This record gives sequence, structure tokens and C-alpha cells, in this order.
Amino acid sequence: MLMCVGMGLAYLGAFVNPSPHHMPVAVVGAGPSTAALARTIHDKAAAAGESLDVRTVPDRDAAHHLLMERQLSGAFVPSGTAPELLVASTNADTSATVAEKVFTPLATAQGKPLKVTDLAPPAHGDPTGQGVFFFLVAVSIGSYASVAVLGGAGAVLRMRTRAAFVVVTSFVVSLIGAALAGPVFHVVSHGLWGVWAMAWLYSAGILFLGVGLHTFLKRWTTLTMMVLFVMLNFTTSGGLYRPELLNGFFGALHSFWNGAGLVEGLRSLVYFDHVGLGRHVLTLAAWLVVGLLATTAAGLYERRRRTAPAPAPEPPHHHAAPSGRDETPEEHEEREEEMDESVGV
Repeated sequence: MLMCVGMGLAYLGAFVNPSPHHMPVAVVGAGPSTAALARTIHDKAAAAGESLDVRTVPDRDAAHHLLMERQLSGAFVPSGTAPELLVASTNADTSATVAEKVFTPLATAQGKPLKVTDLAPPAHGDPTGQGVFFFLVAVSIGSYASVAVLGGAGAVLRMRTRAAFVVVTSFVVSLIGAALAGPVFHVVSHGLWGVWAMAWLYSAGILFLGVGLHTFLKRWTTLTMMVLFVMLNFTTSGGLYRPELLNGFFGALHSFWNGAGLVEGLRSLVYFDHVGLGRHVLTLAAWLVVGLLATTAAGLYERRRRTAPAPAPEPPHHHAAPSGRDETPEEHEEREEEMDESVGV
């Protein structure tokens, strides 16, 4: 029931009514007429309950530069004969679609068709440009589901051993993800080594954090991981809707959540000539540091428990075993661990 409520709140809360929130667009040109057109577009959007940040840029080259710097969702080039809209769809196909809806009425009012020019079209194997989002889904699920095994079944191992398993598991998960995104489905056409490296950084951050949290949260770890890396992660990643189409809460999380770091980092690497790539890599690295701190804290806590004096024994609390006989404490603990792992998987 908690998962049902959480998924409903997250996905419906984020995606049920996407609309522009300070969406950056531009009108190309100079002079009073261009400024008046920009004000008109802004006022009409505000009257419709939408929020556009409309600016003017002097020429088409300036608009091209801002779009490739990922600072605009669309740029309108007025013309009495061939009005044109410049977009970069791989920055977010949905944002480009909204920009087209905003500016199409201007061309229609002139009786002219709106020409849409895509300055950053997606790879051949990813016509919608949303393949990076589904890459995120695959790597995320492979990572957080592994926590159930490493945290549950691996709890008998020392933390340093579990940490070694985390490194190996995250390596394998990222390798599978890169193989699927590259040679299998051709979602990315170049920069595959960088895609793999960011996926490994991302996966390791989730696994280290999950294994560390399992020491303290036990059976609640799986639900916590789903909240962090499914409910809040997928909705704020920008893979389907960028923050300018989300409400304030989910849009704000986009600025520092690890899924957004991976999706936006992949876009910068593959489509936008590394623009902003360093910032997104730092986001992934920060999450990895948090995961390492959680694992270190868990290791210290477990070591302190092992070295602490044993408390005086208490009479065992018996529970009915499935066969009807009294269940020993060891059997009871083993059964609960098996249940935790089953629910986790």
C-alpha cells in the first residue's frame, strides 16, 4: 500500500499536468517591434496560466549558440514569408513540442506554415531522444535491486567484503547498460566510454548508499530505495519532462538529484559538446561520496556491535513454526531474512 501511494503521488504529482514554469524561449530580432512581440507572447502565456521567460536575441547565430548551450527551449525567427522556430529536441523532446505549440499560432495568424529546425536531432536509434531516460531506468533498477541481495544475503559478510561486491556489481550493471545503449540498440552513437563511466559512477553511488542504509533500516531499505531512486528519481531526472515543465518541488530536485545528473550528463556528452558536463559529473560524484560515508558509518557501527560486551541472555520468545512446533530464535530470524529478501527482489 505504501508503494502504491508513493508511486501515485510521485508520478501523478509530477506528470499529470505538465505546463511551462519559467520556460526560456527567445524571439530573434532587434528593435521595438521585436520587443513588443516578446511582451505579447509573455502576456498571452500568463493569461493562459503558463509562465514563459521570453527574451530577445539579436540574430539567428546568437539563438543557435544559446540553444546549443542549453539555455533556451526554442527561438522564434519572425518572417513575413517563412517564419521559423529553432529547437534542440535532444535537450528534451517535450520542451521542443511545447515551444512549437507556443509559436505556431504566430505563423498561423500570418497564414504561413511554421518551419521547425532541429539543431540537435537525436541519434538514429533513438528518434524521440528519450532513450537516455530508459537507460537510466535500466541502470537504476539493476542497482537498487542488487541492494536487496547485497544488504540481505550479504549481511553475514564484513562490510569491506560487501564494499568489494558493490564495486564489482556496479561495474557489471554499468557495463550491461552501456552495451544495451550502444551496440545493441544504438541509443548513443558516440562517447560510449563516457556513458559507461558515468553509469558506473551512478550505480556505485546507489549501491554504496543502499548497502550502508541496510545496516540501519533493515527491511525498510527496499522501500527507502524505491522512494529515492524510483519515485523521486525518475520523475525529476528530466528524461521525459525537463524542470521547466514540472512543478516547483520536482523541478527543484532536478538541480541536484543523481538521476538528473546522469540524464543531463549523457545529453551533454552525446549531443551538446560537453556543455555543463563537469557539473553533472560532480553531482554523481557527490552522491557517491554520500554512499561511501553511509557505508563507512555502517561498517563502524557493525564493528562496534561486534566488539561490545554481550548482554545477559534472555529467555527465548518462541513462535509457531510452519510445522506447528515451536520456532527457535535462529529459525525465526532466518525466516524473516528470507521474507525481506523476497520482498526486496
